[in-house]
Amino acid sequence: MSELAKNQLPDIRQTQVFNAPIQKVWAAVSTAQGIAAWFMPNDFEPEVGYEFHLDAGPYGKSPCKVTVIDPPNRLSFNWGKDWTLTFELVEQGDQTEFTLIHGGWAAEGATEFGEPHEIVRDRMNQGWIGMVGKLGVYVQA
Repeated sequence: MSELAKNQLPDIRQTQVFNAPIQKVWAAVSTAQGIAAWFMPNDFEPEVGYEFHLDAGPYGKSPCKVTVIDPPNRLSFNWGKDWTLTFELVEQGDQTEFTLIHGGWAAEGATEFGEPHEIVRDRMNQGWIGMVGKLGVYVQA
């Protein structure tokens, strides 16, 4: 195992099935308006290489960069200095299986604010449960 792999913490993964068609869920995760409705205000554009910001309130504006756009199944972007956020969508008839993957956690890592990744990862894992639930409410309305 490489030194890097030994120091990695597991990705955060949250999966839910929504009673909503895949195009509706895709619009909620691939447009600035959709992302703002359930996550954070932003200036996102669905274009690989596009640099944008998530407005994290008291934490300021987090720099991001789109790395993958594969409509309507996958979107990834770099978030801050360490993290990658991926949204995966799988069509299941008139439902959509949605998986959020938050990666880039290192045992020795720390956020821009000096908090250890191990502590922040646990907090974010709990936060994502609520955020994915909020996305579900938004797309099933």
